[in-house]
Amino acid sequence: MLLRLLRTYLSPYRRWLGVIVVLQFIATGAALYLPSLNADIIDKGVTQGDQGYILRTGAWMLAVCIVQMVCQVIAAYFASRSATAFGRDLRRSLFHQVGGFGAFELGRFGAPSLITRTTNDAQQVQMLAYMLCAMAVQIPIMMVGAVIMALHQDTHLAWIFAVLIPALFVTVGIVATRMIPNFARLQARLDNVNRILREQITGIRVVRAFVREPQERVRFDRANDELTDVSVRAGRWLATFFPLMMLIVNVAAVAVIWFGGHLVDSGQMQVGPLTAFLAYLMQVMMSVMMGTFLFMQVPRSSVCADRIGEVIDTEPSIVAPLSGLDTSAVRGELAFDGVDFTYPGAEQSVLTGISFAASRGQTLAVIGSTGAGKSTLLNLVPRLFDATGGSVLVDGIDVRAWEPDALGGRLGLVPQKAFLFSGTIRSNLRYGKDDATDEEMWHALEVAQAADFVRALAEGLDAPVVQGGTNFSGGQRQRLAIARALVRRPEIYLFDDSFSALDLATDARLRAALKPETAEACVVIVAQRVSTIRDADLILVLDDGRIVGRGTHAELLADNATYQEIVASQLSAEEAA
Repeated sequence: MLLRLLRTYLSPYRRWLGVIVVLQFIATGAALYLPSLNADIIDKGVTQGDQGYILRTGAWMLAVCIVQMVCQVIAAYFASRSATAFGRDLRRSLFHQVGGFGAFELGRFGAPSLITRTTNDAQQVQMLAYMLCAMAVQIPIMMVGAVIMALHQDTHLAWIFAVLIPALFVTVGIVATRMIPNFARLQARLDNVNRILREQITGIRVVRAFVREPQERVRFDRANDELTDVSVRAGRWLATFFPLMMLIVNVAAVAVIWFGGHLVDSGQMQVGPLTAFLAYLMQVMMSVMMGTFLFMQVPRSSVCADRIGEVIDTEPSIVAPLSGLDTSAVRGELAFDGVDFTYPGAEQSVLTGISFAASRGQTLAVIGSTGAGKSTLLNLVPRLFDATGGSVLVDGIDVRAWEPDALGGRLGLVPQKAFLFSGTIRSNLRYGKDDATDEEMWHALEVAQAADFVRALAEGLDAPVVQGGTNFSGGQRQRLAIARALVRRPEIYLFDDSFSALDLATDARLRAALKPETAEACVVIVAQRVSTIRDADLILVLDDGRIVGRGTHAELLADNATYQEIVASQLSAEEAA
């Protein structure tokens, strides 16, 4: 998966990569040339007292150093740009993929894990991409070139490379095999910490209300300690690795000086080649060290790439049709035809044999006990889930045959949890309609009974909204969410228990104001309160995922036991009548 991601998302930047390869080749060649020049200065300049030769060769070394430096700086620039663009494209791909997920996929991965995969995991793979761009060409050229150049200087010490290089690779292999499992556990522990932290921040009021700070602190400390333990184990192996590498290299350097000194003493080797040989040995060591940094990043990046690949390769359960149908006719009709729904992995169905029809100008209400399947029924219309049996029809067309944008344009959904996005009241209302005018927004706020508290804010429509809209009360958030749907003026309104946070007086005023606004639309209301739905044209009573009653308030009150129980629990006999 790691190779696939690198190949896919780096391929658009082949030209930059080509420039990097050329520049790295030149810079590495210059670095390999410098020890030979230094050897010539010692043997032909210092030993023979030729100051002119020293100056000429020294000037040439300076020019080579400048070329090396310029090439490395430019190569690093292009490597940084390529890796940054790679990370941007990878995060964009993840974002678009997650945006196409249905509720099932979101529940499978979980929000904390998806956030970690889009940020931390993508960052780890981006870091590897940068290291590959910056060092992948330089490492093999330097290692092989240093060995060849060292042997060109003298072959008597070749056996040192024969011992050094295998020892280095064996050390790298042992450490890497120990670190890969730790990196896999590290990312999982990071997911867990993010999950707990997100829960505690989101539910801070509940935590404080129930005085659960000590227990939550213990829960976070446990997850944090698990993350720390894995990080320490991985760090220990990494900390052990570098001393081992330095030990091997330093032993090799001592061997070069010891045996090379004897060769110089016997006249079989000159001081210059010995100095160059030692420099090339250090270059081999440096290439292995750079390779180690790269190699140490590979296991963690590989784990992160697998996690990213899981998201990218997941086929969304909600897919767009292969060919669009003609959806130009606008009738504002909604129908369920024998709809069944079962959550993946569940043993029992949530909805069974649901059939009904609602047309333009009609208000349909759905009521039932908690867990009866009311919200699930409503979520099937905008395709947050797809029915496992039967058909959900909008204007006579199965929702699975609609283009997502076309279907969304027909619907105005007010979810059970009124969620607002960070920004302003204006930007949130324009989620319903991008080009909504101030007049349209104020009219929607008037209908939603939200205009008074918005006018009371100093900034009005430009008043700030924090993430989730938590700087407003629950009732205010619900009214703003209703206004957002009204701005859109869709053909079908879907209210999922959207009046639960309102007092009875505000609820009554809001429903009265809604009637003329939705007179030409189909309205579906899911509610817990009988007072909210008693005036609906048709009321469906759900129990255990089945329709056990349908009719008006008066009809159901007369002959439906389930509805009578709901009414009796909320209204007095006089209020019910």
